[in-house]
Amino acid sequence: MDKNRLFKALVDLVELVARLRGPGGCPWDAKQTFGSVRMYLLEEAYETVEAIEKGEPREICQELGDLLFQILFLSHMGEESGGFDLFEVMTGIHEKMVRRHPHIFGSTAVKDAEEVSLNWARIKKGEKKESRQNDSPLDTVPSGLPALLRAHRLTERASKEGMSEKEQRELTDRIHQSLGEIEGLDQNRDRELIRRKMGDLLLDMADLSRKKGFNAEDLLRSANQRFFDRFQEAEEGNG
Repeated sequence: MDKNRLFKALVDLVELVARLRGPGGCPWDAKQTFGSVRMYLLEEAYETVEAIEKGEPREICQELGDLLFQILFLSHMGEESGGFDLFEVMTGIHEKMVRRHPHIFGSTAVKDAEEVSLNWARIKKGEKKESRQNDSPLDTVPSGLPALLRAHRLTERASKEGMSEKEQRELTDRIHQSLGEIEGLDQNRDRELIRRKMGDLLLDMADLSRKKGFNAEDLLRSANQRFFDRFQEAEEGNG
């Protein structure tokens, strides 16, 4: 990696953002706020995920560039408001990564990746306790995550906190029981109860997926793509 070349590319992009937001810059960019940019950030993140799933290196590179631009854009807005700047963003994440990898940058010894994950959770819990940002360990799971991904993270976090959790067999039995209960309810008279039970069923399915080593969000994304592919094939066959 050529550090000078990398530094120049970063500075060029930072200066481009400043020009877009500055006097004589782009009227559209200049009027953006944190609130308006957040949806673009989310869209770029999803497009990056899609590129990764396709496995196309050039497309991944392009989408990462779009995502980086959003980060620099938001950092510049933070500097304009006096709240933070890009330097704080970069040094903050650097310090955090060093702090959360004591087996690399400190004297902590670990046996495997699972122990690294447990240490990470413990260190993160200590950080939140010191800053008093959260009352509950589950507060660290963003509410804006896609629902299945949030279900995975909530049950994962609860498990790491030592909260009581169902065994796989118990969870499977509960899922079968819920399906039977839902089937026996009246779709019109019991609509609200069905809605709640369907939600609980999805949560249990996400938890079961986690226990089996999968992420429910990934599983459904893959299933969606298979459905999409089958539909396209059927259309082409009918054409």
